[in-house]
Amino acid sequence: MNAAPADQIRLLEVQALDARIAQLDHKRRNLPEHAELERLGADLAQLRDLLVAARTEESDTAREQTKAEQDVDQVRQRAVRDQQRLDSGAVTSPKDLENLQREIASLAKRQSDLEDVVLEVMERRENAQERGAELADRVAALEAKVAEAEQRKNAELEGIDAEGFTVAKEREVLADAVPGGLLGLYDKLRAQQGGIGAARLYQKRCEGCRLELNITELNEVRAAPADTVVRCENCRRILVRTADSGL
Repeated sequence: MNAAPADQIRLLEVQALDARIAQLDHKRRNLPEHAELERLGADLAQLRDLLVAARTEESDTAREQTKAEQDVDQVRQRAVRDQQRLDSGAVTSPKDLENLQREIASLAKRQSDLEDVVLEVMERRENAQERGAELADRVAALEAKVAEAEQRKNAELEGIDAEGFTVAKEREVLADAVPGGLLGLYDKLRAQQGGIGAARLYQKRCEGCRLELNITELNEVRAAPADTVVRCENCRRILVRTADSGL
C-alpha cells in the first residue's frame, strides 16, 4: 500500500487522538468516586436496614406497652370493684369474705407483676427509640457524603465528556483527511493490536512494540520509497518514518 508521507504523519496524529480517547474512557470507568460510591452505598444500605429494624422494634414495643398497660388497667379496675364490695359490707359470709380478700391480694400481686412488665417494655421501647435516632443521624450523615461524592463524580464526568467531545470532533476532521485505504488498515490493526494501529519509528525502534529493528529490517525500511506504507516485522503495525527514525 502507498500513501503520501504527509498522510502517514497525519495517521500518527489520529493515533494520538485515539489514544487520548482511550485514556478518557479508562478515566471515566475508573474514577475513584465510583469505588467510593459503591462503598458508601453498601454502608448506607446496611445502616438503613438497621434503622428499619430499630423502628420496627419501637413500633412493636409500643403495641406491647399499650397491651401491657391495658392489662394493668383491667386488673386495677377489678381490684377496685372487689375492694368496693369488701368496703360496702355487702359480703357477710366469712368464707366469701376470705375468698374476696384472697382475690384482692392476688390482684395486687398480679398488678405489680404487670406493672413490672410495663416498665420493662418501656425500657426496651426507649432503647429502640434512642437507637433509631442515632441510626437516623448516621444515615443522614452518610446520605450527605453520598450526595457530595455524586456531585464530585458528575463534575469529573462532565469535564471528561467535554474533552472527549472535543477530541472526537478533532479526530473526525483529521481522519477525513487520511486516505480511506490507509485509514481502514489502521482501524483494523488498531482493533487487533490493543488500540495501537500505527506507530512511529524512533531511533530504529518501533514505538508500538518497543522493539528495535535489526539491520536487515532497517535496510528494507531504508530502501522502501517514502510513499510506501511499511509494517513492523515484529508487531505488524503501520510503521511511520520521521526525521527521528535513525535511518
